Amino acid sequence: MSPTLVLPVISFRAIAPVTVVAAAACLLLLLDLLPTRGRKDHLGVVGLAGVVLSMILTLSLWGSDERAFNGMVRLDGFALFFDLVIGFATGLVLLLSLDYLRRQGMESGEFYILVLFAAVGMMLMAAAGDLIVVFLGLEIMSLSLYVLAGWFVGRLEAGEAAMKYFLLGAFASGFFLYGIALIFGATGSTNLDRIGVAVGAGAGRDPLLLIGLGLLVVGFGFKISSVPFHMWASDVYQGAPTSVTALIATGSKAAAFAALLRVLLSAMRAAQPDWTMLMWWLAVLSMTVGNVVALAQQNIKRMLAYSSIAHVGYILVGVVAGGALGGGSVLFYLLVYTFTTAGAFGVILLLEREGREAVEVGDLAGLATRHPVLALAFSVFLLSLTGIPPMAGFVGKFYLFGAAVRTGYVWLAVIGVLNSAIAAYYYLRLIVYMYMRDPAGAPTVLVPSFPAGLALAVALWGVVQLGVLPAPFLDLAQAAVLPLLR
Repeated sequence: MSPTLVLPVISFRAIAPVTVVAAAACLLLLLDLLPTRGRKDHLGVVGLAGVVLSMILTLSLWGSDERAFNGMVRLDGFALFFDLVIGFATGLVLLLSLDYLRRQGMESGEFYILVLFAAVGMMLMAAAGDLIVVFLGLEIMSLSLYVLAGWFVGRLEAGEAAMKYFLLGAFASGFFLYGIALIFGATGSTNLDRIGVAVGAGAGRDPLLLIGLGLLVVGFGFKISSVPFHMWASDVYQGAPTSVTALIATGSKAAAFAALLRVLLSAMRAAQPDWTMLMWWLAVLSMTVGNVVALAQQNIKRMLAYSSIAHVGYILVGVVAGGALGGGSVLFYLLVYTFTTAGAFGVILLLEREGREAVEVGDLAGLATRHPVLALAFSVFLLSLTGIPPMAGFVGKFYLFGAAVRTGYVWLAVIGVLNSAIAAYYYLRLIVYMYMRDPAGAPTVLVPSFPAGLALAVALWGVVQLGVLPAPFLDLAQAAVLPLLR
């Protein structure tokens, strides 16, 4: 009897949004070879067109639910929702980078190519149906971000950021890969569906699987910068170009949470009692440490780094709640956080003082008098991060903490609310500086940029829209998480 070769089902439709972004990156590789007059911003425009086309394709595929490549890739509402979130993050970063890189004297075609390849890795993580695909997406994203973090060659803090990010990231990848190996040893598969079946059949009590899951959490914990895997965040946020910092804070976090939810809510749902308490403690530590350390920061990028650690804690509250309610609130909050954080970094990117980026708290003194529109935009983003109505951040936190209360984690919601009160001090302090302090020394100037202004307008629309009319987007988020719970 001759052996039969069984080919896996190949559906390029399932990876169409990722393919468009990857094709745009490859096109930029070719266009970068053409002679130019020293300007490379047209490459950023072509990359932005690729991202927009990918988002349009994502919308056209809405409602699809299929598996491809032998179940290694999934096309469902969950993956499509994150394709949109990552598309918004990448598009905003490209817009913010167009004039910023030229101003810093570091414009290069490779920058836009790396941003697109990072987006490819993020989208793969969201669509992964197998731990191997999660790992591949993680590495494609991480390698691009390591290079982008050190883009300002010659600056000491940029080199430190890239080196620290690379070394700790490689260490975390090792943990992640070892975790995959142990889970394979316990269940006989790396496919999330088959792992879910094995865990439901009793493999969830296997110590090998629990250790493997713990190692996966270490890898994910580094990527989302949760405590105690957060030590890299402040130096990387400060040393990386501000637009890259925005991408690390938004797109990479969204992708890592997408893969984490795939693993926990889909493959490890039967072992939920084992990982819920671990996530509970990670949420509390991340919220508390992030907010307390942020109080002492004078550098705005470092402050936003610790603030992002605190927001990871808030998002983990939704992970602990689990189910359609908790998972949906996580997806909605990640969308809110993408618009808010990209907008906040966009404002910082437009300010200069004495030939350097205005990233110190004191640089904001009197900003509302000289640049009232920019100060107002920054205030909106800060109020949203604080969680003050009617901004989107308030609605996001309301649903996260509401999901925790409804599932019985009342004390977790209480700790989250108390931490939000602590965070209000350092967010509102920036508004006080802008509106109530007189500048000392050289004034902070606004560097006009139409692409960055457009990015801020889109981010403002997102914050206001999700704050005033959140219901349609929340319904989409809750529907998107349902494929994980079947």
